[in-house]
Amino acid sequence: MKKRLTKKQMIIFSLGQFGWSLLGGIISAWLVTFFMPTFNDRAAGATQYIAGGLIIGGFLTIIGLITAVSRVFDAVTDPLIASLSDRSTNKRGRRIPFMQIAAVPFAVITVLLFCIDFGAGHWANILWVSIMIVLFYLFMTMYCTPYNALISEFGQSQEDRMFISTSISFTYLFGTLFAYLPFVIAGANVKIDEATQTVTERTPKLITGWLEAGGMAPDLAYAWSFRICFIVLAVIACVAMLLPALKLKETEFIDPKPSNENVFRSLVSTFKNKDFRVFAGSDIMYWVGLTMFQTGLPFFVKVSMGFDAGMVMLFMGGMSILAAVFYPFVTKFVKKFGKKKLVIAGFLGLAVCYAITAISSIEGVCPTENNANGLSWVFGIAIMIISALPMALLGIIPQSIVADVAEAEAKTTGQNREGMFFAARTFAMKFGQSLAMILFTSFALIGGKVLPSDPDTIYPAKTGMMIAALVAVAFCVLGAIILLFYREKHVMKTIAKEEDAEFLKAIENEKK
Repeated sequence: MKKRLTKKQMIIFSLGQFGWSLLGGIISAWLVTFFMPTFNDRAAGATQYIAGGLIIGGFLTIIGLITAVSRVFDAVTDPLIASLSDRSTNKRGRRIPFMQIAAVPFAVITVLLFCIDFGAGHWANILWVSIMIVLFYLFMTMYCTPYNALISEFGQSQEDRMFISTSISFTYLFGTLFAYLPFVIAGANVKIDEATQTVTERTPKLITGWLEAGGMAPDLAYAWSFRICFIVLAVIACVAMLLPALKLKETEFIDPKPSNENVFRSLVSTFKNKDFRVFAGSDIMYWVGLTMFQTGLPFFVKVSMGFDAGMVMLFMGGMSILAAVFYPFVTKFVKKFGKKKLVIAGFLGLAVCYAITAISSIEGVCPTENNANGLSWVFGIAIMIISALPMALLGIIPQSIVADVAEAEAKTTGQNREGMFFAARTFAMKFGQSLAMILFTSFALIGGKVLPSDPDTIYPAKTGMMIAALVAVAFCVLGAIILLFYREKHVMKTIAKEEDAEFLKAIENEKK
């Protein structure tokens, strides 16, 4: 009988999620923000490294196209890494060795993605970002797919599984929050005279001020203030990812039983599972909705509600802290209501937040950037409060559902394909994130400002924010509808253990 992880070891394991979510948060929050700056960002010193216009049918942006193309590469690497992990006969385990190899390059590539300086609009910038984003997702897969598979393998009971899921949700939330820190200490704030479109005031933030005081030109100081933040955050993330990879000995807790299926057969078998297909479809909707929120938050806060960039961190921090308040209660909620009902409730709650965001984006409701008023605060606080419980529910429960489905499949077929199940979820995550970036970057420019001096660049506008928010509402509602078809009782009955009795009570009356 293998050892069971202690609570301390589960917390050490959760630190890996802090690391990769911090790097993922940098991409979610900054890929679009850094390479598609607002008009005020340009006035503050941001460089338009990649042209901000619409291409291909007048809808898709270059950044959107880059993220879309990277998904083609992921369609191959996700199942390949999962299969290699599932079939591994490494004496140190099937998962940990992959995590050890991936952690450092994963962190380095995240920083390098933003370290381009070929000049504004240069074609080499597009090539650089395209290569780096592909490598970023490759190393993310190498770390996340084996890491997530361990959730099912380390969680030997529903109680353990929920504790692990809660712990990694804490670290995911705060990893993502850390990624927003540059909004507070990097860049600069400006005030624009709307009539003349000229800067009336420019205030460098902490790191930008230090660099300018040292003689660096304002545009370089603006860019490097963010890069310095990314370097520091990437080092922290790398250490966090290495801790579970080096401190936990996988074979002490798991009796590795390598799968004997090849990658294609394993992938086909995974998607033959009806409950997983339902979950994966719903999960894509979740990641679209969540990423629209994470990617769009800086724009919603600045463009829709009229706050300066520093307020992004305040609102994200408020949401994170309020969500964390609910975390200790999620397991109790699951025992009372079951997992499916709570995830559906989370989807609908997130949809309400987007509806409020859409209202705040209506032209004339809130003022222009850096001119927030009392109504701006009403919208911001409402979104912050209402989003807390949905973020807690959606942050914890879906991970445990995948683990349940993977365990049920292993019991039914005898094939241990946890890696492939979580690879499919990782792909759903990245596909949802990419789709969200494609949609957001395209919708954000609808009705956008175009200056006579720069007719090829379109800046994000309120109309675009409103459309993006309404589209996100639709995805959240669709995710809730799809999940209605998940057979929670069937899965739970298949994997039920004596110690899981409390979790079964909540779904006794559910139809198969």
